[in-house]
Amino acid sequence: MRRISLFVVSLMLAAGVQAAEVGGVKLDDKVSVGGKELVLNGAGIRTRAIFKVYVGSLYVPAKAGNLAAVLAASPRRIQLNILRNLSADQLIDALVDGMKDNNSAADVAAVKAQTDQMVATMKAFNEVKEGNVVTLDFVDGATKIGLNGAAKASIPGEAFNAALTRVWFGDNPVQPDLKKAMLGG
Repeated sequence: MRRISLFVVSLMLAAGVQAAEVGGVKLDDKVSVGGKELVLNGAGIRTRAIFKVYVGSLYVPAKAGNLAAVLAASPRRIQLNILRNLSADQLIDALVDGMKDNNSAADVAAVKAQTDQMVATMKAFNEVKEGNVVTLDFVDGATKIGLNGAAKASIPGEAFNAALTRVWFGDNPVQPDLKKAMLGG
């Protein structure tokens, strides 16, 4: 009986070690995107002033420690576990501003049609609420936007996805310590 108890306890401890928890959000160690298994690269909390906004996490086929490695990884997922209610406009403004801060004006102009499609998709969210999960998957040359597991849009183009990915991993990331955490630091 004692051996069984020790076995059960060791299984429970192993399961606890495998699941990451950041900001009270339990994150899967692995997810499947485009039929491929991705591993959790890292995760951190996005704060704005004193407010916790979301837990940002990065999933890639193999660990990535910099922007070049992230952009080379395909498929990949950036996941936002929302920690407070946000209007669609707040989410959109943050993403569009982040794209402008981390890409040249020419690069932003080159993906304007795709950015407009992202904006229209997210406007349809009306708001994202605490506990919602927004996924940005790059698979098969497109950015697939999801909300709570439901597909909302597929936006073609590697250039658009690279511009969006730089919001978190570019030279002027949305939050430097979040970048470091999502890169596994």
